[in-house]
Amino acid sequence: MHRRQFVKLSSTVSVAALSGRLTYASVSQAIALNAPDAVWAQLEDKWISLKRTNGDTFSDQDVVVTVKTNGNASGIYLQSPSQPIKAIRLSWRYSPKPNVQFVGDHFERSYGDLSWKPLSQANRNPWYILIYDGKQTACFGVKTGSGSICWWQLSNTSLELTCDTLSGGNGVLLGERTLHAADVVTMQSRSGESPYQVDHRFCGLMCDKPRLPKKPVYGINDWYFAYGANSFELIKKTTALMAELVTDVNNRPFSVIDAGWATYSPLLPGDGGWNDDFSRPNAKFKDMHLMADTIRKEGMRPGLWMRPLCARHDEKASLLAPQIAGRNNPKMPVLDPTIPENIERIKRNFDSYKTWGFELVKHDFTTYDILGRWGFSMNESLTAAGWNFYDRSKTNAEIIGHLYQSIRDAAGNGIYIIGCNTMSHLSAGLVELCRIGDDTSGKEWSRTLKMGVNTLAFRLPQHNKFYAVDGDCVGLTTSIAWDKNKQWLRLLAESGSPLFISAQPEAMGEAQKIAVKKAFAQAANPQPLAEPIDWLTNPLPQKWKLNGKVVDFNWT
Repeated sequence: MHRRQFVKLSSTVSVAALSGRLTYASVSQAIALNAPDAVWAQLEDKWISLKRTNGDTFSDQDVVVTVKTNGNASGIYLQSPSQPIKAIRLSWRYSPKPNVQFVGDHFERSYGDLSWKPLSQANRNPWYILIYDGKQTACFGVKTGSGSICWWQLSNTSLELTCDTLSGGNGVLLGERTLHAADVVTMQSRSGESPYQVDHRFCGLMCDKPRLPKKPVYGINDWYFAYGANSFELIKKTTALMAELVTDVNNRPFSVIDAGWATYSPLLPGDGGWNDDFSRPNAKFKDMHLMADTIRKEGMRPGLWMRPLCARHDEKASLLAPQIAGRNNPKMPVLDPTIPENIERIKRNFDSYKTWGFELVKHDFTTYDILGRWGFSMNESLTAAGWNFYDRSKTNAEIIGHLYQSIRDAAGNGIYIIGCNTMSHLSAGLVELCRIGDDTSGKEWSRTLKMGVNTLAFRLPQHNKFYAVDGDCVGLTTSIAWDKNKQWLRLLAESGSPLFISAQPEAMGEAQKIAVKKAFAQAANPQPLAEPIDWLTNPLPQKWKLNGKVVDFNWT
C-alpha cells in the first residue's frame, strides 16, 4: 500500500473508526501528515487542479505545492514565480461517521457563535477542527504563526484545508521565493479524555512557544462604564476605589486606561471620538507619565489601550492603506502596514509608553484595519476583492505577523501585550494575553452572556497554550442586574483565565465590594482550568467544573 495512505509516526499508528486515506495518531509524538489526494491553486480568475509530479509534490506549469515533513508537522510550501496566487486547497478522502459533531475556531475574536455542529451544518473552521464521534475526538489544525490564513471544511467524503494567500484583496506575488504556507498537525484523544481536554492538549501541539505572563493577570478597565468619556481624575478615582479591595500585595492588579486618552481628530470631536495620535494625550489627561505614576501610587500597575494603525487626520496620502468596502471613511484613515515608515512610527509610540512607565498595552483593531471586516463577516471571503497594499509580495498573514512581531519587539520584556481584534493564530507566541471574544457590555446582559460565556467556553482551551485568554470584562454597572453579573464575575475569577472588571463607582455597593475582593484574591493566584460540562449541547454552558467542583449557573 502506498505510503501516502498513512500518517508517518515515530511510534505505532492507531487508526480511528473513520475510513479513507486520512488517519491520525492516538499519541502526541512526532506526527507528519503525508501528501493529500488532491491539490488546487486559485489564480486571479479561476481554480486549477495541480497534478502529482512525485509523491509529495503537485504542480501545473510553474505553480508548485510541496508537502514535506517539518519536525512534528507536515509543512506546506508554495512556489509561483510568475502567477499571483489567491489560495491553495488540499483535500484528503475522509468518511466520518454520520453522527459526528465538529467544532472549529474563529479567525480573530469569536462573536458568541461557536458551538458543536452536526455534519449537515459543515462550514469554514478557521485554523483547526475537532471531530467527535461520541467516543473519540480527532483534531486537525495548523501551527500558529503560519504564512497563510487557513481554514478546514468537512464533508461526508473529504476533509479540506484552504490556505488563503491573498495580499490585500489580490493574489500574492511571490516572485522567486518559496512561501511556507502552513504546518499541519493532528491528534486523537486518549482513552477517557474528553473533547475539552484533548482540545486543550491539541492547542499545546499547535503552538511551540507561547509567551505567557509571569503571574496571573487581573485588574480593572474603564471602558464599560465610561465608554470613552474618561479622564485623569476618573482613572485616579476608580483605581483608588478598586485598589482598596486588593489583598495580594505580591501580584498587583492592572488599571487599564481604555479609549479616550489620546489626541482627538478635529474632524470627529467629542468623547469617544476618533483618537488619531497615540503618541500624545489629550487635554483630559495631559501628562501620561504622571498618570502612570498615580496609578502605581494607588496600588495598581498602569495599562493603556491603543490602535496601532490609526492614522492622523492630516496624514500624507502616500502612507495610507487603500480605501475599500468597510474601510472607506476618509475621516478615519488607516496606515499601510507594509510601509516601513509606518512600522517605525508604531515602534516609537511604544518607546513613549515605556518612557511614561506603562507596564501593559492593549492594541486593538488590527484585523479590521487591515482587512476591512470583522471575523463574523469572513465566511465567504476575508476581505474585498481587487486591492493591495504598497508591498504585494507578502501574504496578509505575513503582513499581520510582521506587524505583531514589530509590536512585540518594540514592547520588549517590560510591557505585557494584550491583542484585541487580532488574528489569534498569528498573535500566539507574540502576546501575553489575547482578547478572545467581541465586547461584553456594561449596558446589556444579553451581550455579556453571548460574547462572554460562549467565548470563554469554546476558547478557554487555548489558555496558557497560545497565550493567557482574556474573556473580557465584567461590566459592573447599575444597568445590569447584580444577580447576573456576580455569576459572570465568579466564572472568570475561578476559570484560571485573566479577570478584568469595569466597575462604575455608583454600582459598587457593599455586596459588590465583598464579591470583588474575593474575586481579586482568587484571580491573583493560579487556578485550575475551568471546564464547561455541557458545551457539547449548549453553546451557553450552564454547568461548569470550577476548582474540582461542578457549579450550575443560571444565566437567564
